[in-house]
Amino acid sequence: MENIKQQTLKSIALEHHEVIPVLEKYSLDFCCRGGKTLTEVCTEKALDIDSLIEEMQQTAPTKPQMPFTEMNAEQLISYILIHHHFYVKNSIPTIFNHIEKVVTKHGDKYPNMQQVLQLFAAVREELLPHMQKEEMILFPRIKELVAAVENNAHQAFAPSFIDGPVLVMETEHDNAGQLMFAIRDLTNHYTAPETACTTHKVCLEELKAFEEDLHQHVHIENNILFPMAKKMMKQ
Repeated sequence: MENIKQQTLKSIALEHHEVIPVLEKYSLDFCCRGGKTLTEVCTEKALDIDSLIEEMQQTAPTKPQMPFTEMNAEQLISYILIHHHFYVKNSIPTIFNHIEKVVTKHGDKYPNMQQVLQLFAAVREELLPHMQKEEMILFPRIKELVAAVENNAHQAFAPSFIDGPVLVMETEHDNAGQLMFAIRDLTNHYTAPETACTTHKVCLEELKAFEEDLHQHVHIENNILFPMAKKMMKQ
């Protein structure tokens, strides 16, 4: 976020869409009046610019290179909950709200965004209960399995103890992935039209980031955590 004080609200929203909740918190209009710099609007609103920037930096996600294949099941679950479930739960309402604004104001001009709204609503209906099932059923079972393996008592579990919920989760991963693929296709790989407003551009960047996060989320579960749990069942 170098020289962010002299950046316009519009450029901040486009380059750092993860800080948009902070802009909205202080009613900083990055859309219709996005040509003003952060310094200008903070002066107008008597906001402490350094505190605002600090809050933005705390909101911006970090992308550490994690040794996922070296982590145990409980470490993977903790990472998923903190970095992916938290992100999805917080991002969905914001992204949905931005798509809805675009549809409300410019839906006739961009009919594809009406379809995007419907598809993202389906993503929301898929992922929110999906994560709840992981948190309430599958992850506790995996932790229970870990404890049983340590006590050499895991032979008492039927194969369906892990295989059943894993199959459901993998199916739902695929469903969410297909929905996001359809959104990507509808938006020409999240490419904003030249005449698109800032909110339109921002929500496409948010959707792109959301799909990228989903890919890593699913990769960790499908390719690392779930096979690890299945392997423990066979020990």
